[in-house]
Amino acid sequence: MINFKPLNVFYLLTTSKLYQELQYVNHSREKRIYYSSLVIDNPKLIDPLLEILFTVDDKLSCKAAWVFEFMCSKQLEAIIPHLDKFTENVSTVHYDSAVRPMAKVCEYLITTYYSGKDHLIKDQLSERHKEKIIEACFDWMINDEKIAPKAYSMNCLYLLGTEYPWIHPELAVILERDYEMQSSGFKARAKHILKRIKS
Repeated sequence: MINFKPLNVFYLLTTSKLYQELQYVNHSREKRIYYSSLVIDNPKLIDPLLEILFTVDDKLSCKAAWVFEFMCSKQLEAIIPHLDKFTENVSTVHYDSAVRPMAKVCEYLITTYYSGKDHLIKDQLSERHKEKIIEACFDWMINDEKIAPKAYSMNCLYLLGTEYPWIHPELAVILERDYEMQSSGFKARAKHILKRIKS
């Protein structure tokens, strides 16, 4: 059994202390849930978490990204006060282990925005935010990224293309161009997206 500190211990965490705490984060679901819960319970930690996340040349930024993604999966509205900071910096992330969760957060935002259900994200995700997500997703599609961020990106771009008609033709070109060179996972997702674009 892992001995975790009580969540109230973290109420006054500074960026430097949060940085030290993030060193204990690993791939285990238990740790990610624990640290994302402490951020949800203490929203003042989101700013320092993002500051660490967007210190993109520090490998600890990947652990911040894992925690941030878990936070968004549990309580997406927690990102709302930080949408400017997130969208303006998301394209700067470059470590594989950080790119995947950032692409996933973009997918959370875009699928929620176009879900047809009432959600605070619909009122808060601005044109500028969507433009920056479009830019990041196209970068991930074009760059030599792993399958996961490409899969999340093509889904985001497909949905965004229902509002911005220029996106679908551009996305189709990339998917058709890269189809033969990519993995079976990419091909399966790309085939599905291309079918939806052309229907």
